[in-house]
Amino acid sequence: MCGRFSLHVEAAALAEVFQLPEEPSWTPRYNIAPSQAVATIAQTASSAHQFRLLRWGLIPSWAKDEAIGNKLINARAETVAEKPSFRAAFKQRRCLILADGFYEWQRLNTKKKQPHYFQRSDAQPFAFAGLWEHWQHGEAVIDSCTIITTQANELLEPIHDRMPVMLAAD
Repeated sequence: MCGRFSLHVEAAALAEVFQLPEEPSWTPRYNIAPSQAVATIAQTASSAHQFRLLRWGLIPSWAKDEAIGNKLINARAETVAEKPSFRAAFKQRRCLILADGFYEWQRLNTKKKQPHYFQRSDAQPFAFAGLWEHWQHGEAVIDSCTIITTQANELLEPIHDRMPVMLAAD
């Protein structure tokens, strides 16, 4: 499960790496947590892909309470097309969640966990595969997202059994 990640590159570097038409409004961060705004490239209603800040923790459009988003920070790639919480977003609202590293915690014993930080060997930004959703309840409007995860690769497997689906910037 990906519960924290980083994106500590400057906005100009993001624009260059992800070929954005203009420099995005972004402040570098080393410890991005659920419920915070995350940098994404999402498809809009006009079919254009654009830089957007979305709240991390997907709130399905049918949810009665935004608190459900606290539990939906990750979506398993193996079941994302079937789960009611993710099904509609998987069909229509995919996104790239921009990052340059992520944290996974290794359980050392029943009480202690050791954090590990992972990044590309060249330290360049990349994207997590993600889904986004538009939620409106009364006057409250929130656009939110979730990170798609998969089984851990050989590098991560000793630390954790899951990892984010990572995509190169190109």
